[in-house]
Amino acid sequence: MLVLTRRAGESVMIGDDVVITVLEARGDVIRLGIQAPREVQVHREEVYRELQEANRSAASPTADAVHALTRMLDHPEKDAE
Repeated sequence: MLVLTRRAGESVMIGDDVVITVLEARGDVIRLGIQAPREVQVHREEVYRELQEANRSAASPTADAVHALTRMLDHPEKDAE
């Protein structure tokens, strides 16, 4: 992990296209501004983790679907009738 010290108004570059600027620092709260191309997704970490979990859940078949598919694969002639 790279650790930097920045003051309000100072920025950090990530690659050639992403600029993170410290807008304000008050106690333990820091406001950041992020400039990035539209194709670069920017999320707070907790939102990103929720999105990942939702995607995993949506992509996972239900137990009923797995059971039905297993039944079809085990006995294809019954489902063809």
